[in-house]
Amino acid sequence: MALLEPANCDRNATAPTASDAGVAGAGILLSFMITALLAIILSSSVIIAEMRGRDSVIRRKLLNGYSDSQIMQGIGIQSVGLAKMNSLVPYHFFLIWMLSLLSMATHNTTLLALKQDYRRDWVIRWLRQFLMFVNLALSCVSGVFVLEGVSKGLDDKTLPISCVWEVEGKGAASNAGLSYVGTIVVIAGNCIIFGLATWYLHSKQQRFYKIIQVVGLVLMTAIAVGAAIRIILLSQAFGHPSIELKDNGETVWSFGQLLSMLLLILPLVNVIEIYRGEIQVPGPIRDERTKVYDGELQDNPQGSRTNLFQK
Repeated sequence: MALLEPANCDRNATAPTASDAGVAGAGILLSFMITALLAIILSSSVIIAEMRGRDSVIRRKLLNGYSDSQIMQGIGIQSVGLAKMNSLVPYHFFLIWMLSLLSMATHNTTLLALKQDYRRDWVIRWLRQFLMFVNLALSCVSGVFVLEGVSKGLDDKTLPISCVWEVEGKGAASNAGLSYVGTIVVIAGNCIIFGLATWYLHSKQQRFYKIIQVVGLVLMTAIAVGAAIRIILLSQAFGHPSIELKDNGETVWSFGQLLSMLLLILPLVNVIEIYRGEIQVPGPIRDERTKVYDGELQDNPQGSRTNLFQK
């Protein structure tokens, strides 16, 4: 019922609010940051291995597992945030938005390293495309809420985030210009990166392939580091929140926080099975290999109906 209750926008905007370990607990934040770090390290390793002509089947499988987990968690936590917009304060909503940036950086980093794996299977390729779009849409909606809160000076208040559309506010603070511009840049940047990632995922061209991988990896690393720094500085779990909280619930390690950390071990199970030979995984497709009509990179799942030997 709490999700259906209207937001109380008439209450004291500076009164202390309750903590919310479900979206800003130490375990939740750490799991997102650690997953992003592992994805960047594994992606770098896979790209370097490709440059040296070496296979990296286990690392690819591990990277794909962390990426799948991160993008689903990113979509999930943003959905929860939007569903609870009548109760979540801007502080918690901003942290969720930062977590969505970590999710975006993780799956884009994975895409840079595993493009050929996704190109092998049209179902996996389009499923990845769909999840990327959902993540972008949720992130843009969340970003608009954050932007409206900054423009009205409500980003450091304890009113529900949905109140940014109902309360006039006192206008942005004198030092909020950088935050306002930065929020717009992040939203626009997400859309541009999505467009480039879509082109990269579906493009058959191999021109400047390695340069795109390296530049993209550096960019995604910068985004992940920036988001992680903001989370560490702003969250109650690691830093100093911009609002007053009634309790220290976000620093307490409950079962939910431990579960988020334990999920980091889950992708290792498949790696162990691959290592023991219980699961067979095809090796990566070589970039320089001649593309014959063997069906591995077909855009059309039905294949070509043209008979090249027909008289």
